[in-house]
Amino acid sequence: MELRIAFRKVTFEDAEIIHKWMNEEHVHPYWNLNISLEAFKDHLAKALADAHQTLYLGLIDDRVMSYWEAYWVEGDIIEKYYSAAQTDQGVHLLIGEKAFLGNGYALPLLRAMVHFQFQDEGTDKVIAEPDIRNEKMIHIFQKCGFKPVRPVKLPDKTGLLMFCERETFEKRWPYE
Repeated sequence: MELRIAFRKVTFEDAEIIHKWMNEEHVHPYWNLNISLEAFKDHLAKALADAHQTLYLGLIDDRVMSYWEAYWVEGDIIEKYYSAAQTDQGVHLLIGEKAFLGNGYALPLLRAMVHFQFQDEGTDKVIAEPDIRNEKMIHIFQKCGFKPVRPVKLPDKTGLLMFCERETFEKRWPYE
C-alpha cells in the first residue's frame, strides 16, 4: 500500500503538539526549543509572522507526525554563509511522533517537500543545514540528493551546509 503524504500549513492552534515534539528526547538536542509552552507560543507567533518562511505539519495517511519549515534563503541568516541566489530555498524538519521514527518515513517526506519547493520554477537549489551531530538526518538528506558542502557555525548550532540542485534531484527522483 502506498503512503499518503500531505502537508498543511501550521496555525497557532498547533502550538501544543509542536511544543510537545520540541521536548522529545530525539528532537530537543537539535532544535533547542525545549522551553515553556508560553515561551514556545511566543516563538511560534513570530515564526508564523515571518514572511520569508512557511511552516507545515507533515501527515502520513492523515496522521500529523512531523514539523517543517520551508524558507527563502534570502532574508535568513544562512545567506551569509554562501553565495546564495535570490531563489534558493531551505528546509528544516523534524519527525515528532515517536511511532514514525526508524520506519523509513523521513526520506519520502523529504522528497515530497523538496519536490514541492522545486515547483517554484526559479528555484534551482534547496539547502539544508542540519546539526552536524545529527548523523541520521544527514544520511537522509544525502539519500534525497543533498551534497555536503561544509560545516557552518550558526548562532544556535554547528550545522552541515548541504545543497540539493534541481538537476540532481530530478535525475534521482523523476516524477510522473
